[in-house]
Amino acid sequence: MARVWIDGRSYDVDGEQNLLHACLSLKLDLPYFCWHPALGSVGACRQCAVKVFRDEHDRTGRIVMACMTPARDGTRLSIEDPDARAFRAAVIEWLMLNHPHDCPVCDEGGECHLQDMTVMTGHVVRRHRFRKRTYRNQDLGPFIHHEMNRCIQCYRCVRFYRDYAGGRDFDVFGFHDRVYFGRAEDGTLESEFSGNLVEVCPTGVFTDKTLRRHYARKWDLQSAPSVCVHCSAGCNTSVSERSGEMRRVVNRYNGEVNGYFLCDRGRFGYEFVNDPARIRRPRLRPARGAAAEVVSREHALSRLAPGLGADRKVLGIGSPRASLEANFALRALVGAERFFGGVSGAEARLAARALEILRRGPARSASLRDLERADAVLVLGEDVPNTAPRAALALRQAARRQPLEAARAAGIPLWDDAAARNAVQDRRGPLFVATPGATRLDDAAVRTFRAAPDDLARLGAAVARALGAPAAEPSDLPPEARAFASEAASALAGAARPAVVSGAGLLHEGVV
Repeated sequence: MARVWIDGRSYDVDGEQNLLHACLSLKLDLPYFCWHPALGSVGACRQCAVKVFRDEHDRTGRIVMACMTPARDGTRLSIEDPDARAFRAAVIEWLMLNHPHDCPVCDEGGECHLQDMTVMTGHVVRRHRFRKRTYRNQDLGPFIHHEMNRCIQCYRCVRFYRDYAGGRDFDVFGFHDRVYFGRAEDGTLESEFSGNLVEVCPTGVFTDKTLRRHYARKWDLQSAPSVCVHCSAGCNTSVSERSGEMRRVVNRYNGEVNGYFLCDRGRFGYEFVNDPARIRRPRLRPARGAAAEVVSREHALSRLAPGLGADRKVLGIGSPRASLEANFALRALVGAERFFGGVSGAEARLAARALEILRRGPARSASLRDLERADAVLVLGEDVPNTAPRAALALRQAARRQPLEAARAAGIPLWDDAAARNAVQDRRGPLFVATPGATRLDDAAVRTFRAAPDDLARLGAAVARALGAPAAEPSDLPPEARAFASEAASALAGAARPAVVSGAGLLHEGVV
């Protein structure tokens, strides 16, 4: 902890963070744009200016950017100093010079960070009377709407897309005050995390194109907390509806699971809910071959009741998209022997096998936060970006964990993102990926290995044996497989927080 003085009052804050993070943690109003708690600081927007003083006798002080200044013990600063306030007012004014001021028609209206910071800074009059800078917008695919004229050049989008999520088809182009954030040419964004541009962008440059088809302002939506249904990662979401129609899904922060980000499958894969073909009311066929007719709930239950007796003639079909509670209730209703969970028998057997391993084995099931903090990882036989994309994003951060120690050793705080990345360069931590084919995580791995499922199972046994587990000695492993197993085992054995990621994606019990 560190003790800092802010406008004459003392506070205890986290000394490992910067002054902006400390002020926001104390619920003090200090405007900002480019800083993000998951992305760190680069000092691009100059909006979080404060005045720092040498000691209690200093009356002059100097203006610094709070996001680029460590919260050291004894720091004295002022948010309300007239010079700092004037500086912030000037920054928001020049950032708004070329903004179209189109809040009434902007999809971000009502939940716009730029609106909030403009009001907080006190900017209410536009003095600029000249022609505004304008850009051509791009077609970025079916999910993201692009309106480049609203950009304030905070660099959050490119820092997330390229630096954090590893995307390569999106960048910043131009120089000085003519910078452009987009693709080299029109086309669908390739990253499975492109939807996060909507949330990290503090303005309306990137908005949800699926929401535009049935748009509603934030205050017209009814929202409720939920959990994503598209994989087993358990990402927390907030689901919004209006007039009985689901309108959008956004990320809901959970520090131990998905944090600030959500994959595109979880964000944009909701429209099946509104499909008119969904069965929303009980239906009954009066005779074989006849069309199903809508009936009351009571009538449907009365027709079901005779088949729910001792002989149980009713079959229950569940779904992986349904909740555990709904599936359990259906199975209890029709009996376990007449319940189908909506997955193949092979998948069900492998899921049961995995559950048995986790229950009886010494390892626990890791959370996404655990994966993100791991300092050595082996991915065995699983295409993680396809099976659980948010887990792949966590593994990308894990691959930076060990190289970042070089930045820490050099005295660079990890929140100073540009300096830390400059210290790390292209170094990657011990992330080993062994799969039958290429995956979108390979570029973050230090070693990759390609083999058939049987060979991957034997590779896993070789790693287990190298780690001292009582596994059978795999026979006929090629030299490259033995070298991979030896290197992976060595990295896992030397790690403080090792992780092994596998699953039933190959439908192979030996891999599981």
